[in-house]
Amino acid sequence: MTYGKFAYLYDELMKDVPYDEWVSIVTEKSSKYRCKGKKLLDLACGTGELSVRFAKAGFDVTGVDLSEDMLTVAHMKAESYGLKLPFYQQNMVELDLYESFDIVGIFCDSLNYLQTEEEVIETFGKISNLLDEDGFLLFDVHSVHKIMNIFMNQTFTHDDEDICYIWNCFQGEYPLSIEHELTFFVHDDESGKYDRYDEFHSQRTFPVEVYKNWLEASGFYVVETFADFTDGHISSEAERIFFLAKKQAEKTAD
Repeated sequence: MTYGKFAYLYDELMKDVPYDEWVSIVTEKSSKYRCKGKKLLDLACGTGELSVRFAKAGFDVTGVDLSEDMLTVAHMKAESYGLKLPFYQQNMVELDLYESFDIVGIFCDSLNYLQTEEEVIETFGKISNLLDEDGFLLFDVHSVHKIMNIFMNQTFTHDDEDICYIWNCFQGEYPLSIEHELTFFVHDDESGKYDRYDEFHSQRTFPVEVYKNWLEASGFYVVETFADFTDGHISSEAERIFFLAKKQAEKTAD
């Protein structure tokens, strides 16, 4: 998964995504749990849409993404708002920065792009190393229900004047994984024709308790879990599961 041309279509395709709800959650939770500072790492930041919104909300934001094309869009977007945000191209599994943070966020189900439990555990460990004492990790993932009952073996389509797509979903290589095959047709104003672009994405999720166990093994304790931008009980039909975990203070020898 390189994103490529998709990086330049992404914002148009995601224009109805409730980005402000992620900003509200981070703002609310950081206040509720008395986060010590406002340094926020937006991990898998994509085109920087959330990074910019967090910065405008008063957070000191750094963005990291694997895709060079996504980061090119993010840089341009931040500059268009007069913001000078640092963006770095890194794989979250190999995260290596030279500063610490009060909050690390992995939003919009980006963690689901990791395919193995080893990758998820390694990522949690890298994040723990970057968090200040009592720092927070907040992320969301697709629920098992969404992978198995909403995505699996389904076809989704989108058709408007400028961009059309066909999105097919299939069983992935691993349990609770899905493969997304996307074909885009993008209108070219000069030729009047539609250019075709193909993308292939893989995502995988795990049960809530499994994520909790991995977090605890990585030096976190889970403060809250909730679903679909709403506090409270996680129903069997919830689609997006949120985890708020706090880094445990290191024990000192007596």
